Amino acid sequence: MGKQLSKQQQKAQVVPFLQDGQYYYNKGLKAYREQNFPKASKYLQKAVELNPKDLTMLSQLATIYTDMGKYSQSNELLSYILDEVDKEMTECHYFMANNFAHLGLFQEAYKCATEYANKEPYGEFIEENEDLIDLLTMEDDGEEPFLKDPDDLILKQDAAKSLLENSQFEEAILLLEEIVVEYPEFWSAHNNLSLAYFYVGEVDKAKEYLQTVLQRNPGNLHAYCNLLVFYFYERQDEKVEELTKILSTVHPLLYEHRYKLGATFALVGYYPLAYKWLRSLHKSGFEGDDTFYYWLSYSAYFTGHISFAEQMWERVLKENKSKAGSEPWNHKVDRASGRATSMTLEERLYAIFLAAQTNNYEQINDYKASNVPQSQLEKEFIKLSLSKDFNAYDKITSFYQIANSLFVHSEHDELFLFSFKILIKAYKRDYSLKNQLGWAAALDYVWKNQSNEQVSQATVANMYGVSVSSVGKYVKLIKNMTDI
Repeated sequence: MGKQLSKQQQKAQVVPFLQDGQYYYNKGLKAYREQNFPKASKYLQKAVELNPKDLTMLSQLATIYTDMGKYSQSNELLSYILDEVDKEMTECHYFMANNFAHLGLFQEAYKCATEYANKEPYGEFIEENEDLIDLLTMEDDGEEPFLKDPDDLILKQDAAKSLLENSQFEEAILLLEEIVVEYPEFWSAHNNLSLAYFYVGEVDKAKEYLQTVLQRNPGNLHAYCNLLVFYFYERQDEKVEELTKILSTVHPLLYEHRYKLGATFALVGYYPLAYKWLRSLHKSGFEGDDTFYYWLSYSAYFTGHISFAEQMWERVLKENKSKAGSEPWNHKVDRASGRATSMTLEERLYAIFLAAQTNNYEQINDYKASNVPQSQLEKEFIKLSLSKDFNAYDKITSFYQIANSLFVHSEHDELFLFSFKILIKAYKRDYSLKNQLGWAAALDYVWKNQSNEQVSQATVANMYGVSVSSVGKYVKLIKNMTDI
């Protein structure tokens, strides 16, 4: 009896151990002293999640990021401290200047360093700050090169963002390619370049840039959100669910990250998670663009907040009147949008082409109104499918007429999806599409051979009324584009 009572007493004395922010901070500090930076950052991130306004924890995590070479992430935290926690913590300007210098963004480094000097002329780091300014303004042949030729990264990034927002993906790619060469550790440009390539159908290149970010800057939230979008468009449902579950545990501090997370959840249809982040931003006074209010309205509507969704849609139309007709309660448009977002570029073009064959202009207009970023190619293809004005001779007309020529001889979906994929590549590489029958015959021939259907080039040439040499010429081009 005594033993049993003793066990009961021991059991009753068990106190649950709640691990608070200080616990994780101490663990992180210990790992930092042991030079185990990945482990230290992991613990400090948890500490900051639990204590998002703790200056000591935030500063320590920013320091760890700098020591790990994650200069952009360090500066994001330092900016958060100045904007949201304590604008009087002026040493943040000095630390940001150092980070910008490491990134090669010397103009931004100079701005931060001079800001610190102006605010703290007798500050703790004033000597180091003066050394940094001297280094940044070091003369080269009597000139101050970076001051004479200011770093134009911000201007270029804004221009690239504008091009993306206007679906000018090809132009955005050219500018972003230039940025990533000049600033190889500016991950935002890598992420935007990855998205631009994805939206023009260059999936392999898109994933290549995305993997670069994830390998060299692990934990980059924008990259993981983009990866989730890729999985969604490719209909990899299990991976969408798996990555969504992981991202649902992330609690970002920065408004930019909260917006990205919420908009991404909305795009892939996880509306409760989307509403959580977008609504919290709205409550905090965040002023977004029409895209922000678009996804806030959608996530509100599909989580049962109908009245609020209607209010937010009014804001959408105030910012962008062209969105009229795309309301979340317009179920028909929503179905078209959902269908379009789960399709590849070649699938969408083929669906538009088929709708045009049956004069189903309503369906084409549904694709036009869907919330899917559209390249210039897709816009022009939709326009031609609606007008059927084939008098103007251009590449889009040739593209469409090649599909028409194939349609005369075959109705195999696989042939058209293969052909549209090749024609998209040919269009981007600026290949001439003038010989429409030659291209159609070559596409038919290559697809049949890939499908193990034995047919000669002469047979296909005769079917389309072109020469064998013409078929052979375009077969070589197609094989070059498919690495056959």
